Amino acid sequence: MGADPAFAALRARLDHRHREATAAAFIRDGEAGIATGFAELDRVLGGGFPRGTIATLEGAPSSGRSAIAARLLAAATRRGLGALVGIELFAPALEAAGVRLERLLIVPAAQPVAAARAADIVLRSGAFGVVVIPALPSSRTTGAAAWTRLASLAHRAGALLVALGNEASPELRYFASVRLETSIERVRWNGSFGHAGELAGYDVRAVIRKHKRAAPEGDALIRCEQFENRPLPVDVRERRLALPVDSTTLIRRRGIS
Repeated sequence: MGADPAFAALRARLDHRHREATAAAFIRDGEAGIATGFAELDRVLGGGFPRGTIATLEGAPSSGRSAIAARLLAAATRRGLGALVGIELFAPALEAAGVRLERLLIVPAAQPVAAARAADIVLRSGAFGVVVIPALPSSRTTGAAAWTRLASLAHRAGALLVALGNEASPELRYFASVRLETSIERVRWNGSFGHAGELAGYDVRAVIRKHKRAAPEGDALIRCEQFENRPLPVDVRERRLALPVDSTTLIRRRGIS
């Protein structure tokens, strides 16, 4: 829904008086969110992840963090462009999650400083709605100065910068508007459990650790199905995990990320 005339006139006057500011600073709340498509998660986030900000998806490998990142990239590529910087995600899984691969820029970056520089260039272009990068560690080149610059560029571009990692550095925690912690709560197998069975799906618990624009507490259970195009499972068995997130070795071997 477009802005009403009074709101549009106000934004035009502000743009004229404050030319250094971008239109992203004057977007209504209803227009500013990027929904994941996971209804419960979007509800606790107040509609989705806010544009023009930094968000973190924190959890051990195989905790479900990349499933959320994939849905955000899918939302970005439906209307425009998305970018993956310094992170490798399985292309068929991204496509199955709704990502339009022809609209996804993939930038290899082996070192944190290279990822920071690449993200700077991508955000500076203003062409990408969602940019996913690693959660850069604290260092002289990837500390507060780097996150200050990236936060400013994300705001100017009206983009969502998503940082994936086990946990956020102190600097990243400060600059992030939204912090989510993910863990696998339940897995579903087609047939027997373990290596002899086929993974049929899993449930991710996403806990809000920080939200500058909404209630800072809340959690959501996200149901994820298998990504690959396979026949529907016929003998589904569920198992609730009692393991800590960093002990899901078996799940990691089955390809959950």
